[in-house]
Amino acid sequence: MINLKKILFIGTFSALLAWSNLTLAFDFPFFPQKNEEASSASNATQEGESSNSWSSIAQEVILQALGQTGVKYKYGGINPDSGFDCSGFVRYVFKEAANLTLPHGARAMSQVGKNVSEKELQPGDLVFFNTMKSVYSHVGIYVGNNRFIHAPSAGSSISVSDMNDSYWSKRYTGARRIDEKELARIESIKPAK
Repeated sequence: MINLKKILFIGTFSALLAWSNLTLAFDFPFFPQKNEEASSASNATQEGESSNSWSSIAQEVILQALGQTGVKYKYGGINPDSGFDCSGFVRYVFKEAANLTLPHGARAMSQVGKNVSEKELQPGDLVFFNTMKSVYSHVGIYVGNNRFIHAPSAGSSISVSDMNDSYWSKRYTGARRIDEKELARIESIKPAK
């Protein structure tokens, strides 16, 4: 059941974006600015179908993730009603937004898609951290502008953190992007509109 707070948050966020093309502190390349709309259309044609597919999926992933802001952390949690742990949150978001079932656990997720350097990060990429003396013990979703959304730890809730913060920058271990094979599978199972 979606609560009123989440509906208001999503509605307010969507209205802000629609009214002013404001992208807050995030770098959302899939929300074109007015002066970029013409060049974005020609670039999309040149970049091909998979780029458009990724931008569309990334937009849905980010909006779904932001819609979960404030949901409490719960170890082993897999839904917004009971709470999320880091991988439960990421798994839920990708299932809801892209109809893609990611594996359980941050370590297993680190094997999906393709490796991405920190300089090449794009919204929707999975970002990994060493928080428990294990290279892939924490996962979040990159939202742009060196920020990621995640389920931090017990006693907290889904929130956006800055990757430049000393805690996260020291523990960053890599990123993954869902590759074209997964994108093709997503496209083939989406219901027709």
